[in-house]
Amino acid sequence: MKETTRWHSDRLGQSVQVVRWGTFGKPVLLFPTAGGDAEEVERFHMLDAVEDLLSAGRIKVYSCDSVAGQWLVSGQGTAEQRCAIQNRFQQFVYHELVPAIRADCRSPEIEIIATGASIGAFHSLAVLCRFPDAFSHAVGMSGTYDIARFIKGPTTGDLDAATPVRFLPGMNGPALERLRTRFAILASGEGRAENMGESWQAAHVLGSRGVPNRVDPWGPDWNHDWPTWRRMLPQYLDELTREA
Repeated sequence: MKETTRWHSDRLGQSVQVVRWGTFGKPVLLFPTAGGDAEEVERFHMLDAVEDLLSAGRIKVYSCDSVAGQWLVSGQGTAEQRCAIQNRFQQFVYHELVPAIRADCRSPEIEIIATGASIGAFHSLAVLCRFPDAFSHAVGMSGTYDIARFIKGPTTGDLDAATPVRFLPGMNGPALERLRTRFAILASGEGRAENMGESWQAAHVLGSRGVPNRVDPWGPDWNHDWPTWRRMLPQYLDELTREA
């Protein structure tokens, strides 16, 4: 059920690990949190949380090293480099990881659900908005949707290109029309270390551009932590992969 691979990405200038769980079903790209590697979601029992969906062949789950998030957590490089890696990481997802997922699914045009928590939610929403030809839905859990404060220095156009709340106001043309056929769920608790304002801000920008979305407040009993995300993820993946 689990398969691990690794390749060198020229875009990122390093080797990246990618892991797949499951054999059949809708492909789901589950981004790690900021500093996580491809197996973080397994160590924190996110795969256990969606085991019923995996066993039923409704989903296949993929994850990759959070290269961009690791730069933020470690503070390595200059502010300019930390901005650039956010853009390059998302380009890696689209130009390298998406083709690998489609090849694994033996379907060259299959659409992918993007999901993740915290910084993972940021990248989930970003790849949906940037690449609506590859992603059908985004499920952001406890998301941080503008990461400028983590750059710790002046931001650049690379960060704008990677951040939906920054680039959507000026987005037009066929890509926007395609994006308007997609759907984003922005879920957040209101307990310790949560910030519902991030989800509402992102939803406002999405809505202003005609992009379908939904904000789900989970209330004060749910904190910015793995137990919250283990509860959220199976609920939303069940909703999005249920047959009509």
